[in-house]
Amino acid sequence: MDFHKLLYTISEALATEDLVALKFLSLEHIPLRKQEGIRDPEALFLALEEKGMMEEDNLSFLKELLFRINRIDILTDKLSSSREEMERELQIPGRAKVSQFRFLLFQLSENITTDELKSLKFLLIKELPKCKLDNEMTLIDVFIEMEKKGLLAEDNLETLKIICEKIDKSLLKKIEEYELDRNEEMYITEGPGGQTGVSEVQDSPWLPQTASDSPGIQEEIQQPDMYKMSSQPRGICLILNNHNFTKARSEVPKLQNIKDRNGTDADAAALRKVFTKLHFEIAEHKDLTAEQIRHTVHVYRNMDHRDRDCFVCCILSHGDKGIVFGTDGQETPIQELTTSFTGMNCPSLAGKPKVFFIQACQGDTFQRGVHIETDSAELDSSVEADARFQLECIPDEADFLLGMATMKDFVSYRSTTQGTWYIQSLCEHLEKSCPRGEDILSILTAVNREEIYI
Repeated sequence: MDFHKLLYTISEALATEDLVALKFLSLEHIPLRKQEGIRDPEALFLALEEKGMMEEDNLSFLKELLFRINRIDILTDKLSSSREEMERELQIPGRAKVSQFRFLLFQLSENITTDELKSLKFLLIKELPKCKLDNEMTLIDVFIEMEKKGLLAEDNLETLKIICEKIDKSLLKKIEEYELDRNEEMYITEGPGGQTGVSEVQDSPWLPQTASDSPGIQEEIQQPDMYKMSSQPRGICLILNNHNFTKARSEVPKLQNIKDRNGTDADAAALRKVFTKLHFEIAEHKDLTAEQIRHTVHVYRNMDHRDRDCFVCCILSHGDKGIVFGTDGQETPIQELTTSFTGMNCPSLAGKPKVFFIQACQGDTFQRGVHIETDSAELDSSVEADARFQLECIPDEADFLLGMATMKDFVSYRSTTQGTWYIQSLCEHLEKSCPRGEDILSILTAVNREEIYI
């Protein structure tokens, strides 16, 4: 069929509300002022053709638009495509031409009820007096007015989030999921000796050429390889959470004064919350002996991770230099745990990021220059040192990141009710900074600085 005859046939099948949606989704390509004269689909198609977005031998953008507005019938009957084909196509980086931001707003407009729209317009009367005068305004119209007034943009969703929280939290959830998904392409940056850092942002500047995560440790960052995070779930977040050390006190003489890790459940809860938001499957195991730690790690090492893009392991326990304690007081070397997930030992995670966060004692020396405020009675004398990037604990290959709270031999503190400063700060920074597009090395450096100046 002739190209323009095909476009005419498609335009005849489109309803008025379809045209409104297509124009809105095309705003990044045809500015609003140029859309004002467009009254029918044929005019929109001609405008897109002039912009080079629609050609006889390339109808990918038209297919995407029809897919986005859920006109699968036209997509199938007129363009010999399908929902499944488009889903696969749009997974390929760079293929989507409708911005994530624009599609989010369209989805919100499709999901809002009439009563919710009235409430939203009422809450915006002060900023948008037009909402009071025009009862026929659709949510798409409202969004356009908000953009004109500078109240809404790809990097400015706060006003919309505040309003959505008041009228329908499910709408707020969609926005928060968008903020996370937008920034969840992970970049692995390989440095000398196979050591790595993980940067977590799409379309962000590369990591700085050097990254210092603790005194005396500085690692050069080379040009990064990129790993797209798109699987659902992204991967497993394994949490090993040891609290009760009664057995260690009774069976290991040198540990007779070791304390239970009160407050560790607050850390586990914070980790569950943030990694659930990051679309990970949470697997938590509590109060494991050293042998049970090994067994649990081996279970996840032998698991098939082919349909997942990442693996995260968080270990919350007591420990000493280079090791973590089971609840029985027996030792498990950190390197033994991390090397369980090398490409040779866990082939289904080969070439995928493996991220370890270790909250476990690494010595008994207090860090000089750190002033500790102990105003709250909640703080006990529990001290836990977490080596900050102990390179000897990382396997000698790429795709590994090891995050710990302090340098080897040094200590940090844990609140008996609020958890450890490191894990709480880590989760707070991940939750706050990932939606803004900050890479994880920058986040960990911020966590480091926050602890240094407490």
